[in-house]
Amino acid sequence: MLSVETVTKQYEGQERHAVAGVSFAVAAGEFVALMGPSGCGKSTLLHLCGAMDRPDAGRIRLGDTDLGRLDDDALTRVRRDRIGFVFQFFNLLPTLTLAENVALPLLLAGSTPADAMRRARTLGDRVGLSARLDAYPAQVSGGEMQRAAIARAIVHEPALLVADEPTGNLDSGNGTRVLTLLQELNASLSLTILLATHAPDIAGAAHRTLQMRDGVFVPDAGPVTPARPARPA
Repeated sequence: MLSVETVTKQYEGQERHAVAGVSFAVAAGEFVALMGPSGCGKSTLLHLCGAMDRPDAGRIRLGDTDLGRLDDDALTRVRRDRIGFVFQFFNLLPTLTLAENVALPLLLAGSTPADAMRRARTLGDRVGLSARLDAYPAQVSGGEMQRAAIARAIVHEPALLVADEPTGNLDSGNGTRVLTLLQELNASLSLTILLATHAPDIAGAAHRTLQMRDGVFVPDAGPVTPARPARPA
């Protein structure tokens, strides 16, 4: 599903590389966690894999598509059609209801409003938001906003979901519920997930953990980590 080959990224004004020659692969349906302290390069690597940024060197392939060979318009289409994004701070549009936020990627892809809202409500029910879909982001909890953000990220059935600290802005209870939801979606939809976190308990939900430090993987890290059983979210 995803192949990363000796990828390097250095930002202007920084002495060291944010990502320094990293290679790894993610199989279809796999749930992989990138773990490490703040500043280790995991978010940069996540953004590169999500086609939000370009590496300075190396190659990233999503399926049979070499992202490095695409122009900006083609990369935009890849992000819109084949990748879903979940961030720490939800990024919901405050003037839209939760259902409208979830439907937005479908509208941008050309779906009719009726079809987009039907699919958004179906998925909203699945992630446990049946009673909150007509509420606005300011009217719901952080956990409910993140559930809506996850629904928005997968409503177009992407090949890959990238999640950058998705529980980092939540209390422990809501964080656990969101993590359980990701596990359930991975198991029931065979959703491929690449998640960045600094917390071992969050990384422990993944099938496999790759630990980063100073822009590289720690050589003896990356064993298969037993995932917690997925429960209905």
